[in-house]
Amino acid sequence: LLWLLVLSLAWLGPALGGEEKDGEVVEEKEKEKKEDEALSDEIKEEDNVLVLHEHNFARALSENQLLLVEFYAPWCGHCQQLAPAFAQAATELRNESSPARLAKVDATAQTALANEFGITSYPTLKLFRDGNRTHPLAYTGRMDSQGIVRWMQRRAGPSATLLQDTDTAAAFVNSQDLVVIGFFKDLKGEAAQAFFDVAVEMLDLTFGAAEAAELFQAYGLSADTVCLFKKFDERQTNFPVDPARGLDRAELTRLLRVHSLKLVMEFTNETSNQIFGAKIPHHMLLFLNKSSSEQLSLRDGFRAAANGFRGEVLFVVVDVTGHGADVLPFFGMTPDDAPTLRLVKMQNNRKYQMEQDDFSASAIRSFIQAVLDGKVKPHLLSAEPPEDWDMQPVKVLVGKTFEQVAFDETKNVFVKFYAPWCPHCQAMAAAWEELAERYKDREDIVIAEMDSTANELENITIHGFPTLHYFPAGPGRKMVEYKGTRDVETFSKFLDNRGTLPEEPPPVSEVRDPPPPQDSPQPLLGEEM
Repeated sequence: LLWLLVLSLAWLGPALGGEEKDGEVVEEKEKEKKEDEALSDEIKEEDNVLVLHEHNFARALSENQLLLVEFYAPWCGHCQQLAPAFAQAATELRNESSPARLAKVDATAQTALANEFGITSYPTLKLFRDGNRTHPLAYTGRMDSQGIVRWMQRRAGPSATLLQDTDTAAAFVNSQDLVVIGFFKDLKGEAAQAFFDVAVEMLDLTFGAAEAAELFQAYGLSADTVCLFKKFDERQTNFPVDPARGLDRAELTRLLRVHSLKLVMEFTNETSNQIFGAKIPHHMLLFLNKSSSEQLSLRDGFRAAANGFRGEVLFVVVDVTGHGADVLPFFGMTPDDAPTLRLVKMQNNRKYQMEQDDFSASAIRSFIQAVLDGKVKPHLLSAEPPEDWDMQPVKVLVGKTFEQVAFDETKNVFVKFYAPWCPHCQAMAAAWEELAERYKDREDIVIAEMDSTANELENITIHGFPTLHYFPAGPGRKMVEYKGTRDVETFSKFLDNRGTLPEEPPPVSEVRDPPPPQDSPQPLLGEEM
């Protein structure tokens, strides 16, 4: 049988070779066909997404009032992840006969287009309006199908519904939990235009506009005003337009974000994005167990204290047995610590705690004001020092022992600030151990580490993991951040050079002939290989 198989292959070999030649001819014809298509301005579609290149791009712009173009690379993982959502959004817009269409450009093949529009990372989405090729708008929405559809719908139609009379206005106000209405004497004026611009960007709110005198009167207004209507807390919040300064887009956006939140929020999976997205500088947290009716009653005083701090302090109730259980380690707490209060300064994650919890509205107000006035020191987490903290080559620091070790004037101390769950920290752990082993006999050098998820320092804020700081010997509280390569040899050079990396002479290399051009384009900077 083996012999027959060998003979069969020998016979079939020439025939197979002939088929390969025929295949090469077919491939060459297909290649020529694709080249001819590329030179044409014909626009093909894939899943309702226009496929664009250098020769049909201008036609696509002229034929579509609103065109959102994705510049992608075939090898880019983010682009591959976006592709199904992008196609679904294209289909939804197509089905609703929207003037908005979606398109895509392989920026690695269409380098002229990529250069023209400054594409430096993938995917990059740009909106072209009314055929304008010189000033495309960067996409700012969510990277999912609904986010893309809403972003395009808001730009395809009027960003705010025109309200003509009291009946339509009342129906509009009652249509949702949150609506915004801009009352303007002149809907074509600068203030109204600024309002419409804000409405375009704030996709999570519904906007209306009115200029009829009867509507001004119906809602108790006499001048241009933006009103936020809610079915919770205060029914109507007014933001008058300053006659001298006009309407500031950024300020209106901030005010709408702040006042769209409930006066007291509950921390849940659904509200977490709102809580952190509002960018309110301080958060006052009431930790309680919702299964306890006694603890639930504490919300009354908490809410009463909230009124005077809207926009400056966000009040949040955290259920220690629910979604809030996940954040307890960040505060060094367990469910048994409830009920308790904490104030967090969001800029640096500093936490503040009452000396003795007092849940009355007056006590909460006084505590918050004292923190805002700088009269309260932050509450710093610290683990207990292990008994053998200095018995191993890598010394284990905690918040309580950091000062005495790091600022010892007789030692040069190199500290790794890490998080136990951080993969980058785990990856360099072996190198840090090896470094400590190398210098364990040096009296003047200490290699140490501190778990920054369990320990905090008053004057040093760690923003990422791992962070490496060098504290040189001598008087004064000096600190040098290490920014070099994370390997043992580079660490050693840094230490041996007293906290700086010596400048390396530029390498001398032989000048070679340039390589031949490559068939496949190189990826642009800023994206994965």
